[in-house]
Amino acid sequence: MVWGMTLETFTAVHVVLSLIGIVAGFVVVLSFFRGKRLRVWTALFLLTTVATSVTGFAFPVDHLLPSHIVGAISLVVLAVAVVALFGLHFRDVWRGIYVVSTALALYFNVFVGVTQAFLKVPALHALAPQQTEPPFVVAQLLVLALFILLTVVAVKRFRRDVVARA
Repeated sequence: MVWGMTLETFTAVHVVLSLIGIVAGFVVVLSFFRGKRLRVWTALFLLTTVATSVTGFAFPVDHLLPSHIVGAISLVVLAVAVVALFGLHFRDVWRGIYVVSTALALYFNVFVGVTQAFLKVPALHALAPQQTEPPFVVAQLLVLALFILLTVVAVKRFRRDVVARA
C-alpha cells in the first residue's frame, strides 16, 4: 500500500500524471514558439509534473535510485519555473529562465519516460536490457538533441515576441 492505494493503483496514477505532464509540457513549450503563454496548459503541466516528481519518491525502495536524483533535480527546476512565472512574472532575464526551466522539467519527465519504456516494454528491453547498449544511448541522445533544439528555438521566439511588442 502506498498512500492508501495498492502499488498497482499508485503506479497507474503516477504514470497517468507523468503522461499528462508530458503532453501538457509539449503544448506549453510549443506555445513558446508563437510567443504565447497558455495559462491552463501551463498550470496543468506544472501541477502534474510536480505531482509526478513527488509521487516518484513514494515508491517502496530500500536505497536511493537515479530516478530519485532526477526527481529532486526536476523539483528544483520546477521551483525556478514557478518563481520566474509567478514571483517575477518572467521580467527581463527571467523570461528566458522560465522557458529553459520549463523545457528542462519536461525533458526530465521524457528522459524518465524513455528509461521506463526500455525497462517495461519487452521489445525495447530486449534491445537494451542493461540500459547501456547503443539503442538506449541513441534514444536518449536523440531526446536530448530534440530538447536542446526545442529550447533554443523557444527561448528565441518567446523573447522575440516581447521585443516585437515593446
